[in-house]
Amino acid sequence: MKKAELKKLLKPMIKECIKEVIFEEGILSNIVAEVAQGLGGTTLVEARQPTQPSFEDSINREALVEQKRAAVKKQRDQLLAAVNKEAYGGVDLFEGTSPLSSGGSVAKGPQAQGPLNDIDPQDPGVDISSLVGLAGNRWSAHMK
Repeated sequence: MKKAELKKLLKPMIKECIKEVIFEEGILSNIVAEVAQGLGGTTLVEARQPTQPSFEDSINREALVEQKRAAVKKQRDQLLAAVNKEAYGGVDLFEGTSPLSSGGSVAKGPQAQGPLNDIDPQDPGVDISSLVGLAGNRWSAHMK
């Protein structure tokens, strides 16, 4: 008997045996269950604690914001200076003027209302810079 003839006889018998084992004895369901378990295994999730920014970080952030504001103000002033030199023959139209302390009334409408409508815009307000000195270095201890 040649190899090809043997293969021709054995192949259908082996196929039938494998089908019987897989389908009738429930091995296929076990294989599927094991594959599904392997695919959906335990997923590790890293839980990070939210970090509170330190007092020094907030000061650094404030310094950066202040630097950006200063840079924007400088750029704005340079732009206005360049525009003002060319406009109106170099004459400052608002020289010697100050902002209004309150707006004018609207003809047929209610007057502007608000908590600071009777306060002069030039009022410096209350100086709170000494509060930091009163608290000493305790603020930095509470912020950490």
